[in-house]
Amino acid sequence: MEAKIVFITGASSGIGEGCARKFASQGWNLILNARTVSKLEKLKSELEAEYGVKVCVLPFDVRDRKQAAAVLEALPETWRGIDVLINNAGLVIGVDKEFEGELDEWDIMIDTNIKALLAMTRLVVPGMVERGRGHVINIGSIAGDAAYPGGSVYCATKAAVKTLSDGLRIDLVDTPLRVTNIKPGMVETNFTVVRYRGDKQAADNFYKGIRPLTGDDIAETVYFAASAPAHIQIAEVLLMPTYQATGTISYKKKVE
Repeated sequence: MEAKIVFITGASSGIGEGCARKFASQGWNLILNARTVSKLEKLKSELEAEYGVKVCVLPFDVRDRKQAAAVLEALPETWRGIDVLINNAGLVIGVDKEFEGELDEWDIMIDTNIKALLAMTRLVVPGMVERGRGHVINIGSIAGDAAYPGGSVYCATKAAVKTLSDGLRIDLVDTPLRVTNIKPGMVETNFTVVRYRGDKQAADNFYKGIRPLTGDDIAETVYFAASAPAHIQIAEVLLMPTYQATGTISYKKKVE
């Protein structure tokens, strides 16, 4: 039986890397995208050596639609039959109030979290429809359920991911394709360091007193959705650490 192909954006670290390792461990071939070539090449070597799978590296910025289209158009025929697209690339920058935020940083978030997700969906899904099989898994967030202080623009982008996931599911209802929105709560990855503009200590303090989820934890849930029987569509999953109740309410033990 021919190995299935999963295409993961933002695959060089965090949730994307966790997904790459999980799918590779189950014998899937992988198309890995990110901007950092060295990290992708290192991950490719590790996964091919450990699991005997094939890995195709596509280093481009998902915000560049023309480059994304050109790279995908140039894919060899053997890599075009993508079974699962994981729209994982995303970020948040800053914890500013909405009326004090940086417009350029908002552009980066909107271009990455919304417009790039749309572009990748537009580029990959028509082939899935033509082949009569496929699954789009969008990495959303608990932030998309309700706004929280210092995060209104990011929350808005993840609310958009929910709406876009729901809309795509509606548009594909007469096909065998499936659409899933995975909504993590607190996950400890480099994502939080970027939120605090590189302040690692501030990022570490955010998780003090609670055991957050990891990229590998999210990857397990992503794979669960992808590996469900064909007649089951896991439409949406909200997952949080124990001791977290909502995007803004959690219990953290005092750390001496």
